[in-house]
Amino acid sequence: MAARGFGLLTRLPMCAQRRSRVQRPSFRLLGCPGTVAEDLQREERLSGSAETGSEDKTPKKRFFEVQKERREQAQRTILIHCPNKFSEKKFLKYLSQHGPINNHFFYESFGLYAVVEFCQKESISSLQNGTRTPSVGMEAAIPFRSRFFNLKLKNSPTQTSEKSCVQSSHQLSPSSKKLFELLCYAESVDDQLNTLLKEFELTEENTRLRYLTCSLIEDIAAAYFPDCIVRPFGSSVNTFGKLGCDLDMFLDLDEIGKRSTHKSAGNFLMEFQVKNVPSERIATQKILSVIGECLDHFGPGCVGVQKILNARCPLVRFSHQPSGFQCDLTTNNRIALKSSELLYIYGALDSRVRALVFSIRCWARAHSLTSSIPGAWITNFSLTMMVIFFLQRRSPPILPTLDLLKTLADAEDKCIIEGNNCTFLRDLNRIKPSGNTETLDLLLKEFFEYFGNFTFNKNSINIRQGREQNKPDSSPLHIQNPFETSLNISKNVSQSQLQKFVELARESAWILQQEDQDRPSSSSNQPWGLATLLLPSVAKSKSPTKNKKEKFSSERIKNLLESIKSNRTENPTDTNGKRTISTQI
Repeated sequence: MAARGFGLLTRLPMCAQRRSRVQRPSFRLLGCPGTVAEDLQREERLSGSAETGSEDKTPKKRFFEVQKERREQAQRTILIHCPNKFSEKKFLKYLSQHGPINNHFFYESFGLYAVVEFCQKESISSLQNGTRTPSVGMEAAIPFRSRFFNLKLKNSPTQTSEKSCVQSSHQLSPSSKKLFELLCYAESVDDQLNTLLKEFELTEENTRLRYLTCSLIEDIAAAYFPDCIVRPFGSSVNTFGKLGCDLDMFLDLDEIGKRSTHKSAGNFLMEFQVKNVPSERIATQKILSVIGECLDHFGPGCVGVQKILNARCPLVRFSHQPSGFQCDLTTNNRIALKSSELLYIYGALDSRVRALVFSIRCWARAHSLTSSIPGAWITNFSLTMMVIFFLQRRSPPILPTLDLLKTLADAEDKCIIEGNNCTFLRDLNRIKPSGNTETLDLLLKEFFEYFGNFTFNKNSINIRQGREQNKPDSSPLHIQNPFETSLNISKNVSQSQLQKFVELARESAWILQQEDQDRPSSSSNQPWGLATLLLPSVAKSKSPTKNKKEKFSSERIKNLLESIKSNRTENPTDTNGKRTISTQI
């Protein structure tokens, strides 16, 4: 199994990272105006925390624009395995002989690596022309001209004696101890949710490395399919990915043959000679089988290759050892990419969305509601759909329904994939921001209250219409696939797992309601707010002899939530027009 994260290295002095309070490590990023790095730096300066209603007015890029820029950036980038000690200044001077460098960074994963982006792609060809195939003694090297290099020092004793300018700073998800410390230092529940988001979200460097990994795999696949594109999808691109998440990618073969201009010459039309197979599935299996063999035998750094060709969606699974990513490669998975684009839009529309999703996912993982192992658990994708649905149900709605986005779409947005209507407005700048100004604190509490009382036995979740609907089948949890509407994305969830989710949601709502009345002081250094919710469940720690007490506690919380719901219907606002929440049973 590949390493779940890696450490990034910068030239920042270690003392500069020490603060009176625990903070997120800082990273130096070199970037030219107009690049993705420069855009990211500007957004970070302007965005601040996810305060209610305060949104950046800077025009937002469309999903496909970001994908295109990232892919072009990756094509100008190389990956180098470096010695443990060397002069960074001399290293960059050496590479600059082949062309100007746009930016670079270092990270650790089974050794020290450098990611270097040139300003022009031609610089890579120049470097490759001056690179030799290594001599490996008794073994035989398979010659492969890739963008993954190995740096060696000609004069090791002198070079290694120089003090290295590269310093290490780990880029991993925070430990439980550090996370609790950060959350306890926070000033409010809103601050806690934003802190958790900043600690877990993908960094700029991590994102660059993901696109570079896809680009390196594309180089291998291009030996058979010269115009193919390997595209990342899922958590790596939808803005909901956390550090250490897998890298999902698909081999896009739709571009093959499209680049040629069809010139009519009389009554003649030229086509490629191809081999035919009985079905598209068989074609997919054959293509992935060959690519899997290439990765296994010729792909530098690709280890543990598994060809899982009989799955519903055939794939090749492998570990990319230099980056530390666990990778899944499929072919022509365009609906999955469209789902990634939809989540990208929802995440960009309101700054509260990602903060709430990350916190709910972390809460679910802390209580073993989700798992990296396939089974009867709720998936992160299902939880994200539940959060989006909940935010569509607010008054006024924080997020638009998918049907509304479809209504706003232009002719250029029209998209039909395998008979499924995947049309929605793709221009973020044309979607009117929500007038809802509810705090993350309130939204977190009411998320647990809402799903603690949701009639899962009767209703399904549907983000297309943003309202509860009668379940079309007997599955314990039914969440409609946003594009393949006949599918239930949570069909795997068992009744016992759903019941566990409901009980924990009620318990969490109860805890947050109680803390409104008696919140510990910030100086007490005791878990509170979100930190309390991440502790082991009280119900889980009780002994089997206290079943009656457990039942009473569960009924008490349920009655509390019903009382809150009833009170809100009768007295929805106070004298200042603000919402009030009763905590009396």
